[in-house]
Amino acid sequence: MPLPDFADLPIDGSRPPGSSWGVWGEDDRLGCLNLLTPQRVTAGAACVRKGAVFPLNLELHLPDPPLFGRPAFEHRVSDLGGIGHDEELHGWNTQGSSQWDGFRHISHPAHGFYNGIADADHGIDHWARKGIAGRAVLADVGRWRQTAGRPLQPGTSDAIEPSDITMTLAAQGSPVEEGDVLLVRTGWLSWYRSLDEDARQALASAPLQACGLRPGTATIELLWNLHVAALALDNPAVEVWPPGAGLSNGEDAAVLRADPARMHEVFAHFALLGLIGLPLGEMWDLDALAADCAEDGVYTCLLTSAPLHLRGGVASPPNALAIK
Repeated sequence: MPLPDFADLPIDGSRPPGSSWGVWGEDDRLGCLNLLTPQRVTAGAACVRKGAVFPLNLELHLPDPPLFGRPAFEHRVSDLGGIGHDEELHGWNTQGSSQWDGFRHISHPAHGFYNGIADADHGIDHWARKGIAGRAVLADVGRWRQTAGRPLQPGTSDAIEPSDITMTLAAQGSPVEEGDVLLVRTGWLSWYRSLDEDARQALASAPLQACGLRPGTATIELLWNLHVAALALDNPAVEVWPPGAGLSNGEDAAVLRADPARMHEVFAHFALLGLIGLPLGEMWDLDALAADCAEDGVYTCLLTSAPLHLRGGVASPPNALAIK
């Protein structure tokens, strides 16, 4: 059965406005990952032509220092009586580096967690049991904005419009199919890697500013109507940071924040995770993949990802590979 357009959500009046609740059943915990059918896995496998493999996890210790006030973890290696080693990570935050945001991470202020399910029942172990594999499309917005004469400013609250995504895909000749994973490169990680130690320290200690998707209904509508299975970017928060910095048309962030039903217009996570059930990837390392796509003009690949099988888990490193 065809998926409803965003304008036709919700599927009945008992569910929150603009939500996909019930589209995949009352007890669904996968959201848009339901679109990763065997046919989409086969479509992804058909993208493998030259055997090039691109790991998409950032080094686990980066960013260093961690952003958003998160602590740095400690890596302890213990000796096994001279015959080998064990190791432990102390103070490790699953969202300190490349990550999936699980549905337990953010709820909608007025409506709760995705599909009306209690947070403790939304562990990322549900995603782990399914596994994530399928066709992915890269939208290299950073490269396209550069050629269009509007280069993104990664260290500022530079908002990416929905039209930036659609125009990038059109310029690349890479249409999105239902059930694809959409990868969006902003160039934030390239910029971060260019910073020296002092600049990285300053970035972590000051209020963060970063480029990203503009919050609001237009962005949410585009992503739903593309019917992608998941979304991942190379920036810290998917959307522009801080929340509210990307508002346009004279909208007042304070007014929107005062209305729980409209707070997703300031912070899109509330709707993307809580209402339409779209898994979000942050700080994915897309630079090498993007360089290869620019060289051969092919922006599709097989994507695999194995989230942590952690009962009740809030988030996970993606453990993701792109294969062309």
